[in-house]
Amino acid sequence: MHRLTRLAGWPLHTLLTLLIGGAGAAAFAALGLPAAILTGPATCVTLAGLAGVPVIIPVPLRNACFLVIGISIGSAVTPEVLQTAMTWPLSLVVLTLTLIISLWLCRRLLERGFGMDRMSALLAATPGHLSFVLGLSADLRADLSRVAVVQSIRVLLLTLLVPAILTIWGVSGGIVAAPVPNMGWVPLGAVMAGAVVVGWLFERWRVPAAYLLGGMAVSGLAHVTELTPGILPPWISIGAFIIMGCLIGTRFRGLGWADLRKTLWAGVVVTLIACTVATVGAVLVAWVLDLEPAMLLIAFAPGGVEVMAAMAVQIGVEPTFVAAHHVLRLLVLTALLPYLLVGMRRAT
Repeated sequence: MHRLTRLAGWPLHTLLTLLIGGAGAAAFAALGLPAAILTGPATCVTLAGLAGVPVIIPVPLRNACFLVIGISIGSAVTPEVLQTAMTWPLSLVVLTLTLIISLWLCRRLLERGFGMDRMSALLAATPGHLSFVLGLSADLRADLSRVAVVQSIRVLLLTLLVPAILTIWGVSGGIVAAPVPNMGWVPLGAVMAGAVVVGWLFERWRVPAAYLLGGMAVSGLAHVTELTPGILPPWISIGAFIIMGCLIGTRFRGLGWADLRKTLWAGVVVTLIACTVATVGAVLVAWVLDLEPAMLLIAFAPGGVEVMAAMAVQIGVEPTFVAAHHVLRLLVLTALLPYLLVGMRRAT
């Protein structure tokens, strides 16, 4: 198999990855596991990559996946949903505070408990914004492999554990849209075309999660004005979620078992600390604003915007609320990390 995939190149690698992810989704669904079309592919592709299988999701397919998920999220933006926006500012302020506390605690732990240098510890402790963090790690000559392992473990654990914990606790979504018909093909085509253009512009402007936000922006505007009522056909959404699960799994590609074991506990402990801090903030906001805990837990979970927004759709909570919080996290980190890193370089 490996000789064949080397000869065929990335198209066969991609097909193999999708087949593994699809099989994982089917198996997890058959077992009745939560968020099967995300957790199944993430688990199976991770194991395949660690076993040496050449798993890959190319950038164009990744962007298409983000675009579709963004459109799916944007379709939930209705005038009724926007009426809840008055409750968001306090929640966003608390999220920012939990982000700063988590970043400080995890950085200190990685330095003192796991022997990482200050710069690598800061980058590894950052809760979310994976591509930005890894880009900074490469440019600043940080310990890229250890940062990548800690960050990848965080994403994988959150993808696997968040839906399971919510299911065990018996927590259900509080703002679930009533059943609506699928979008017509002409409106759907128009929204996708507009989302591609906006996503491309966002990418040129270096906006985080450009195609996800482009899809959200165009779809949200179209739905809030009621120009394109309806949701994506389920088969399109399911395909995007499976690709998302595969993408999470491919982040372990090329890492050996020794590299994984070396930083495994660091990633696990950092994730638990970040989740604990986020949970405290989420419970506080849920209590003060009388909102559904499930929605706040996913909104505050220290995962990437694409993964957690997709998780919100699968669990059945308001994805726009969740996405708004994770986008804020990206923007805060985009401004905060360079400032902290410059300060570290001046201090050395």
